[in-house]
Amino acid sequence: MPPFAALRAFHAAALHGRFRDAGESLGITESAISHQVRRLEDFLRTALFDRSGNGVRLTAAGRQYLEQIDPAIRQIQGATEAMLRPAGRGVVRLTLPPSLAATWLIPKLGAFERSHPTIDLQLVTTTRVVDLRRDQVDLAIRHGKGAWPGLDAAFLLEEAAMPVCAPDYPAFAGGAEPIAGFYRARLIVTASFPDEWEEWARARGMEPPSLAGAVTMDAQEQALQVAEGGHGLALGRRPMVDERLARGALVAPFGDAEPTGAAYYLCRAGDTPPTAASRRLERWLTELADETAHAPARPAA
Repeated sequence: MPPFAALRAFHAAALHGRFRDAGESLGITESAISHQVRRLEDFLRTALFDRSGNGVRLTAAGRQYLEQIDPAIRQIQGATEAMLRPAGRGVVRLTLPPSLAATWLIPKLGAFERSHPTIDLQLVTTTRVVDLRRDQVDLAIRHGKGAWPGLDAAFLLEEAAMPVCAPDYPAFAGGAEPIAGFYRARLIVTASFPDEWEEWARARGMEPPSLAGAVTMDAQEQALQVAEGGHGLALGRRPMVDERLARGALVAPFGDAEPTGAAYYLCRAGDTPPTAASRRLERWLTELADETAHAPARPAA
């Protein structure tokens, strides 16, 4: 048997594609990962990684070896978690976009914990598309059209959007006509939706606005924060914008949100049987999404 530390380092490096990221996931240094991988390669007498370029890539032998040892390592991990877990408790790992987590899910976690006290919910908040099998994630909330290879996707919540700004934003002050105010406003762009303003304007038969002087933010939550601070007009997406509209921190000069054509879907790996705990979380999330859909945000003009 090869040294288990070397196997563990190889497994992490193969999953992450970078020795540095693998080291961070295991709490050791990049050089320690490199040393352990080299140790395993010496033991097997074959190269497992191609180290040319900025990152590392599995060789054909490395891919074959990963496919064969991955199930065993995951079985060890699962068995260990089960031994450490208190009797009668279930663990569910859910991945979702950070903005959706911060503005929609996390404020409701207290209610989930009260209604499901025997389930430990672990959140993986990331903009990265997580490989559910590889990263041992039970469920994912994904944004898009509902088609992802190898996943079962169930509709969760329709996305709708509307321009929003601070109540005293000058472009719309004093009852100014919204379309004229739109072309005077400083626009805030969410980097993951770079064409959002052009698409919004064209859908309404309006001339696409100039983005000269626009502010670009990485995430929807950041864009909403900038708009709330009075620095421009953001395209607020439901349900992330709902809470700010409800308390009057933002207003919607053009009124109600309109569907964007995308939605949020609840996904799981198609070949992985759901656990009882993950089924209970699915039902709770579906109920929460239905509650959100039937409680429209209050658009204040």
